Amino acid sequence: MKNSKFNRYTITAALPYANGPLHIGHLAGCYIPSDIYVRYLRSLGKDVAFVCGSDEHGVAITLKAKKEGITPQEVVDRYHELMKKSFEDFGISFNHYSRTSSKIHHETAAGIFRNLYDKGEFLEQTTEQYYDEEAGQFLADRYIEGTCPKCGNENAYGDQCEKCGSSLSPTDLINPKSKLSGNTPILKETKHWFLDLAHYTDFLKNWILIEHEKDWKNNVLGQCRSWLEAGEGLQARSMTRDLDWGIPVPVEGAEGKVLYVWFDAPIGYISSTKEWAAEKGIDWEPYWKSKDTKLVHFIGKDNIVFHCITFPAILKTHGEFILPDNVPANEFLNLEGDKISTSRNWAVWLHEYLEEFPDKQDVLRYVLTANAPETKDNDFTWKDFQSRNNSELVAIFGNFVNRAVVLTHKFFDGKVPALGELNDLDREALQQIKDFPEKIAASIERYRFREALSIVMDFARTGNKYLAETEPWKTIKADKERTGTILNIALNIAANLAIVAEPFLPYTAAKIYGMFNMEGLVWKDAGNADLLVTGINVNPAALLFEKIEDNVVEAQVNKLLESKKQNELANAVAAPMKEIISYDDFAKLDMRVVKVLTAEPMPKSKKLLRLTVDTGLGNKTVLSGVAEHFKPEDLIGKQVVMLINLAPRKMMGVDSEGMILMAEDRDGSLKLLHPNTSTSNGSTIS
Repeated sequence: MKNSKFNRYTITAALPYANGPLHIGHLAGCYIPSDIYVRYLRSLGKDVAFVCGSDEHGVAITLKAKKEGITPQEVVDRYHELMKKSFEDFGISFNHYSRTSSKIHHETAAGIFRNLYDKGEFLEQTTEQYYDEEAGQFLADRYIEGTCPKCGNENAYGDQCEKCGSSLSPTDLINPKSKLSGNTPILKETKHWFLDLAHYTDFLKNWILIEHEKDWKNNVLGQCRSWLEAGEGLQARSMTRDLDWGIPVPVEGAEGKVLYVWFDAPIGYISSTKEWAAEKGIDWEPYWKSKDTKLVHFIGKDNIVFHCITFPAILKTHGEFILPDNVPANEFLNLEGDKISTSRNWAVWLHEYLEEFPDKQDVLRYVLTANAPETKDNDFTWKDFQSRNNSELVAIFGNFVNRAVVLTHKFFDGKVPALGELNDLDREALQQIKDFPEKIAASIERYRFREALSIVMDFARTGNKYLAETEPWKTIKADKERTGTILNIALNIAANLAIVAEPFLPYTAAKIYGMFNMEGLVWKDAGNADLLVTGINVNPAALLFEKIEDNVVEAQVNKLLESKKQNELANAVAAPMKEIISYDDFAKLDMRVVKVLTAEPMPKSKKLLRLTVDTGLGNKTVLSGVAEHFKPEDLIGKQVVMLINLAPRKMMGVDSEGMILMAEDRDGSLKLLHPNTSTSNGSTIS
């Protein structure tokens, strides 16, 4: 990076859909990696524009709105504010976080479309597309689900299969179904504007597979190669949709049509930069049009095709914009062995984490980076979260810094002692101070953040090892000067550790800076063994991390399991209807409101309670199989519904003279049926 040809950096993180909260899969996919990289660049003194924003025009938005019975604008307003606040509270350091419903974005996206249109780059075609007759509208890609023709996934979307990553067209799907009505859609003619991606095949092959063959990640190159070298090659793709929510297509004859979300959304990076630059009173264009600007897109693997094929084709066609220098895409993060799912509520939501684990932003940053799905899908578990916190952050990182500061206060009144005569252990430690920052930087610059973080932890281990080998708590008894040398080096290791850890653990680094009264230190200062001047005060040790107990993670696991249970119940199929009966059959049933007078367990039975009830016509005895659901005292005095003309049945030597009616939920639990206000015993149910 020292000899970098770039004078500025435009760093983007994928625009999240504004149809739900942020979860740990989002963080691990692109937001933590991009934030690490940006914090590192800023520490190097680089000119950086780190931009993002809410993607508010996706079909997922309209589906959410229809499900909740509200407008798409109400949906995006709610989730935009929630996501923006979550990012801020978590410490993702965007220069600007915008939204694609903004006026400047509409103007920017429409302007780029119009530029390509005026150049004749679009193919205007009337084609047959899926139409939902019941809903009365054409179906955008994600309004359609069906079976993927390539891998057999039955839940593939009309534009992409998230299981195998294949790019699809709606008509490719086997057994397509409308997500609006559940019906099989019909094909109907409609006019749209297509970008002929095949026209860009040679350019894309050269740019991706030759120019970036050695510096792009294998998973990105692999997906790009599969599209570019597939038998059928790249196909023309519609850049417009029949929808009433989005950016209107800015050409004549396009009434009722909007820009395709994947034409519109990546342009959000440009419009966000424009907004930011306007607020700062600077020119936005160098960040997108100057060849000495490095553009890097951080994304998840499901967005590779749009950021490496579609968006670069649009930028190339426009002609004024730079292309991304790299597109580091991560794989997926699973949760407790299962795929994270917003619809199934199987997720660790960021806003809830911040509420339940205040001041533990860095713990989650650490765990998600240490377990980042950089080369393959990985799994987050709460036990691993606890283990990494307790055995690594607390026992290694926090323990080292704490020991160095506590011993300085104990032996030197909280002042940095002087560096005296050195031995081999000291010289080795000083060399480590010099070497570690370069190793960490090298990994960051190759987008290997998991590797870089492991080197940061090795640096902390070096500090612990140095203290263990030099034993200042023993040398103080006979040689205070020697002890001073040891603690001077240990404190400088800790100070350097704060600098190199800051991109990964910004809140922790700030605490260390506070202990050492350090201000204004940046990456170029790392590697120096004299960051702390002899004699300056060191503040008392601040708690960097605290142990997480078993009950805390057990509560989180139980919360997930309960969420899974509730989701399964909500989607469970009700028991099928029984055989049709006549009104005369129903009229034979005499159901009454009765009052439970007594209730007691039946001897030698786990299921039966013996009830005495007032039917309004006299008292009756009923044996009810509810002992596993209700305690006797829960029933006494309650009014319930009873079938009183059921023929008596002898059970365990007792005649049961009727049946108490209950509602059985889908999870097998029983619910009492009773009037919502008190009524006369014996009142009939009709």
